[in-house]
Amino acid sequence: MIGGLFIYNHKGEVLISRVYRDDIGRNAVDAFRVNVIHARQQVRSPVTNIARTSFFHVKRSNIWLAAVTKQNVNAAMVFEFLYKMCDVMTAYFGKISEENIKNNFVLIYELLDEILDFGYPQNSETGALKTFITQQGIKSQHQTKEEQSQITSQVTGQIGWRREGIKYRRNELFLDVLESVNLLMSPQGQVLSAHVSGRVVMKSYLSGMPECKFGMNDKIVIEKQGKGTADETGKTGKQSIAIDDCTFHQCVRLSKFDSERSISFIPPDGEYELMRYRTTKDIILPFRVIPLVREVGRTKLEVKVVIKSNFKPSLLAQKIEVRIPTPLNTSGVQVICMKGKAKYKASENAIVWKIKRMAGMKESQISAEIELLPTNDKKKWARPPISMNFEVPFAPSGLKVRYLKVFEPKLNYSDHDVIKWVRYIGRSGIYETRC
Repeated sequence: MIGGLFIYNHKGEVLISRVYRDDIGRNAVDAFRVNVIHARQQVRSPVTNIARTSFFHVKRSNIWLAAVTKQNVNAAMVFEFLYKMCDVMTAYFGKISEENIKNNFVLIYELLDEILDFGYPQNSETGALKTFITQQGIKSQHQTKEEQSQITSQVTGQIGWRREGIKYRRNELFLDVLESVNLLMSPQGQVLSAHVSGRVVMKSYLSGMPECKFGMNDKIVIEKQGKGTADETGKTGKQSIAIDDCTFHQCVRLSKFDSERSISFIPPDGEYELMRYRTTKDIILPFRVIPLVREVGRTKLEVKVVIKSNFKPSLLAQKIEVRIPTPLNTSGVQVICMKGKAKYKASENAIVWKIKRMAGMKESQISAEIELLPTNDKKKWARPPISMNFEVPFAPSGLKVRYLKVFEPKLNYSDHDVIKWVRYIGRSGIYETRC
């Protein structure tokens, strides 16, 4: 499938090179450097075709990872592998940087030998890899036959993501619902497009081989069970959510999800992403931005922006930042804001307004007078949208964790002995209001 894998620095120097098929030569290395890294114009597409050879690349800070092939491969699978490769490297030596790659190049070659076989992705689960590939190299010489057979059964068995014999003094389970809300709103307050992309990230520190069951307020489940009366809806504000699409970690039993809509799984040890999902209906928009832009002649603009928080008064939003774009011919800006700090950044052509915290059902406003330089350009200012960043302690999709159960029949501990932590974090994605 993948003919070769190359890792470059920002100068185009090859740090890691591994060729898996004979149809990929050394000239492929130079072709990517010349046509992508040193290209005169910025290359926006992650897929580049050069002389009947396809290059798939991802970039992490100043490092380029490129997979090369001459075959008609599944592009989504190649990118899934590249992202997984980035996750594996991060799990082993932290940040992906030139220095870290140079310091761990032997380790990376060992990982590539295990992860890819003749260009086909194999086992890329970090937990399984760490049992026999460590920072000090492959630990195979000093292992007993029992340990070696245990590793073999883990890598080739049904549960490759978790080894047997894990023990903890305290059994704990951490669950984070991380959501990113995206919005495009008209100046009149009409929602033009909105969707939430979410992730359920878990950290499990559980002994043995436990079975976990995870339930959420999925619309199909609620309707099946006949729950969610009008009284219940009044209490929670939202009884169920309609999930448009979702993807799961390989540990989830898909057959049970299809038949019962229940998410049951044997969890990997440590941190992992259990599922990703996307919703487009009944989204709670945490903030409403009301813009008012008035042109006073040709040399002055008056801008007033009001932001309203649309959630419970007991909750606090944090890291709020509003970016109000200004014309290119701006000569000076005078800003008055009720709360927080506002500053005109000439290099970014924007007024940046920052508020540390804001409670629910509150509003705040900013006023600005923008002085413009006279210009011969007859084109009207395009009025780019006002963008906003924030963090709120709830899920904008309305997702709620209904239950999280743990069963371990072999070891003597029950669901009540497990300490569970659930946290909701909603962040802004591309959150824009036209002005």
